Amino acid sequence: MPQEHNFRSEALSIPGKLKGRKTVADFLTDITTLRDRARREIEKGPVTEAYGADLERVLQVLNEALATEIVCTLRYKRHYYTASGLYSEPVAAEFLEHAAQEQEHADKVAQRIVQLGGKPDFNPETLTQRAHAGYDASDDLLEMIKEDLVAERVAIASYTEIAKWLGDGDPTTRRVFEELLAQEEEHADDLRGLLERIPQDKQTD
Repeated sequence: MPQEHNFRSEALSIPGKLKGRKTVADFLTDITTLRDRARREIEKGPVTEAYGADLERVLQVLNEALATEIVCTLRYKRHYYTASGLYSEPVAAEFLEHAAQEQEHADKVAQRIVQLGGKPDFNPETLTQRAHAGYDASDDLLEMIKEDLVAERVAIASYTEIAKWLGDGDPTTRRVFEELLAQEEEHADDLRGLLERIPQDKQTD
């Protein structure tokens, strides 16, 4: 009786034998090498040789984003405390909510900077210089909303470009910016809604 050939055993033992199937050996560095590198460069934390972005530039961009989020937090806080007029109550509530979320963004960015071995820059003397979006001290309620909307649109544009630039080089940082971007878009939509609901000639009545 002819011996039955074990095709399954042969296929699993030869890399690439099964059509469309990839084995670990097809793309992963030798396990021993990975372990040696991880131990040898332990001080780098999560940054390994597989990291594909320009780390120094990524840290710079993250610190610019940190400055942006801090300035946005301060701007929203200023608008919250100084908003006045007939329509100010719901608008101020929106400002306060946005301020809290921008602070969360700042914390998230600072945490990522530290994870990558950098130092978050909270220097108040250079915040507005490094921030993508500007500060505003308008007293007019409608102008506050407009300035906040402009700032959100600036953040949306810059974060979109940053996420594209990061690509697959640093997918974790890219996801951070994508999360920020999603909420900045929500903020912009909220502010646009406020502009549509407030009569242009009665916002300070």
